[in-house]
Amino acid sequence: MIVDLPDTTTSQVSKTLVKIREEGGVVALGRVLTLVIATSPGAEEEAIEAANDASREHPMRVIVVSREPGTETSAVDPRLDAEIRVGGDAGASEVIVLRACGDAASDEESLVMGLLLPDAPVVTWWPAAAPEVPGKSPLGRIAHRRITDASTQPDPQAALRNLASSYTPGDADFAWTRLTLWRAQLAAVLDQPPYEPVTDVHVTGAIDSPSTTLLAAWLKLQLSAPTTYELTSVEAGSHGIHGVRLGRDGGAIELVRDVPGIATLRQPSQPVHDLALPRRNLRDCLADELRRLDPDELYGEVITSGLALLEDADDGGPAA
Repeated sequence: MIVDLPDTTTSQVSKTLVKIREEGGVVALGRVLTLVIATSPGAEEEAIEAANDASREHPMRVIVVSREPGTETSAVDPRLDAEIRVGGDAGASEVIVLRACGDAASDEESLVMGLLLPDAPVVTWWPAAAPEVPGKSPLGRIAHRRITDASTQPDPQAALRNLASSYTPGDADFAWTRLTLWRAQLAAVLDQPPYEPVTDVHVTGAIDSPSTTLLAAWLKLQLSAPTTYELTSVEAGSHGIHGVRLGRDGGAIELVRDVPGIATLRQPSQPVHDLALPRRNLRDCLADELRRLDPDELYGEVITSGLALLEDADDGGPAA
């Protein structure tokens, strides 16, 4: 069910929610968190779809704040249009879409404060453009976790460096979340004999893949081995991480993804293996990040210390 509330107020939205629950039996009981999505007009649906899918694992209230940057001026008439989605249109959540312009868009925090679930954690997600310092932004200040996505920025590598300089405990980025399968596979390989130290590391990926840089930073931090990473131009089907080479005295370990979704593992004195290693979609990344509401300490260490080690080392740095 979708209820439209044109030219409304947050107070009226809250009253309508209560009325819907009383009349239809749709209750907020069991909701474990409030997810605030900050986006722009026309980009809401993809984020809402991912949130609806993730809500089947994490029942929640979703508040979408949609505003066009630059409209927070007196030249634009203040207006708030709202939309409430429950039932089949909202997965296991209830979705409130707030479309604001003019002065109504100038204070995002006030827009959502009256709609937050009481005594429930708040997670703020910027699917595209994010504030310079998420932790100090209006929607970031009220959140326990703040999720960004460096890969959606005009310059993903620059966005990654900005995340490092502005990091606040509770920050997270999908560039790190997309590494879960890679990190698990590499850790499993190194956990098998022979237990030789890694002498050098080389990571390759597309230039629009901040995950490639983060993977190199994580390996540098964990293995303390000379580490380089190579960022190549984007060609058809070549997005994301391409491969990792771990050098050892007994021979190199290579995990290379030449085919979308399939990686080839080569190890000395062992048969070649093909492994399922797909790029994680938006729903999987969001559900993964919502599994923990405390700060991700490893991500914080990698985004700050790991990146610094990678950039400062004489052997490190990107190759064209």
